[in-house]
Amino acid sequence: MMNTPRPEVAGTRALLAAAALLFLGSVAVTLAWCGSMASMPGMPWMVMPEQTWPGANADFVGMWSVMMVAMMLPVFAPALLRYRQATGLRDGQRLQGLTAVAALGYFSVWMLSGLAIFPLGIGLAALPMRLQPLIMMVAGVAQLGAWKSRQLACCRQAMRPSFARPAAPRTAWRHGLRLGLRCFYCCAPLTVVLLVLGVMDLRAMAAVTVAIGLERLVPASQRVASLIGIAVIAIGLFQLLSAL
Repeated sequence: MMNTPRPEVAGTRALLAAAALLFLGSVAVTLAWCGSMASMPGMPWMVMPEQTWPGANADFVGMWSVMMVAMMLPVFAPALLRYRQATGLRDGQRLQGLTAVAALGYFSVWMLSGLAIFPLGIGLAALPMRLQPLIMMVAGVAQLGAWKSRQLACCRQAMRPSFARPAAPRTAWRHGLRLGLRCFYCCAPLTVVLLVLGVMDLRAMAAVTVAIGLERLVPASQRVASLIGIAVIAIGLFQLLSAL
C-alpha cells in the first residue's frame, strides 16, 4: 500500500512544481524577446514613432515583469517556503491562497519598479559611452559600503518571518510587499549594472542573477557582496580604459 504524503509535504511539492513551471515559462518568454530584439539596436529604450510614451513604458513594464520573474524567482522561492512554515497553517487550500497573495505582493513591487526603470534606462543609454563605465564603478563601490551591508541584513531578516497574529490575506500581501521592497533596495546596485551592461543581454542577465543568488543565499553574504563589488569595479575600469 502506497503512503500518502502529508498535506504540508504535498503542498510544498505543489509550490515547487508551480515555481519551476513559472520559472521555465518566464525564461522561455525572455529568451524569445531577447532574440527578437537582437537585430534592433537601442531596444528596449526606443519609443517607436507609432507609440506614445505611456504605451512604450507599459510595453517595457510587461517585458521587465517577465524578466524579473525569471531572475528573482530562484531567490524568492525559499522565502515563500519559509512563509508557509511560519504561518503554522495546516489547511492546504487556505495556505496555497495565502502563498499566492504573498507572491503577488512581492512581484508587484518589481512590476511597478519598471515604471521608474524605463526612464532611467533611457537616460543611461543617452549618456556618452565613457560615462557608463564610471556608473558601473559607482555601483561596484555601493556593493562595498555599509548601506549594502544593512540592506542585505534587512533582506535576510525579512525572509525569515514570524507572525504574532493569524495569517490572513492582508498580512500575506503586506509580507510580500515588504519582501519585494527589501529585495529591490538590496538589488539596486546590481540593477544599475544590468542596465549599463544591457537589459536584454542574456549574459548580463545570467551574471546578475547568479550574483543576486550568491549574495542572498550563501552564509557569508557580505563577503560575497564585496567580492561582487570588486568584480564590478574591475569590469568598469576595464571598459573605461578600453574606451580611452
